[in-house]
Amino acid sequence: MEDLAEVIAELICGDEERAERAAVALSRYEEQALEALRSLLASPDSETRWWAVRALAEIPGKPARRLLIQALQEANNSVRQCAALGLYHQPDPEASEALVAAMHSEDSLLARLAANALIAIGAPATQKLLEVLNSSPQAARLEAARALALIADQRAIPSLFQVLDGESALLEYWANKGLERMGVGMVFFIP
Repeated sequence: MEDLAEVIAELICGDEERAERAAVALSRYEEQALEALRSLLASPDSETRWWAVRALAEIPGKPARRLLIQALQEANNSVRQCAALGLYHQPDPEASEALVAAMHSEDSLLARLAANALIAIGAPATQKLLEVLNSSPQAARLEAARALALIADQRAIPSLFQVLDGESALLEYWANKGLERMGVGMVFFIP
């Protein structure tokens, strides 16, 4: 096994292929790598912070997920996007609030990645998503409707029915999709 310092050096070498191999290799070091990655997260260079977050996404466990959650507060959108993607691959209900905040971003890719991470969390994220659906700007509401449709938690049924009465075709689309997935999208009756 390579020395941890050598792998960290590869991670921040500036060559994407070598850095990607290093990010994957760091998962073998788990706890040992966390301290090194934590210090890289404090770097003034956003690319170094991005690669630190990318490597964290490969390390299983709560300590790495906590650092990914913290990275959602990052000023750089690319780093925040990477953190949201990492949390998609390592779902953690404790990330729900930070992911909901990221869904309100003006960066539509970040909002989509955050919603995807909430979908991966599943039913534990439903209540937060319902709050977004009921009282947020349109773009965040759309991501919340999509997430609720794909999670298909029956607690969302009343809110999805309310969305059907709105003026947004996209919200209506996702509400219908969600209701169909839960078996309540169509009502049959005998004439």
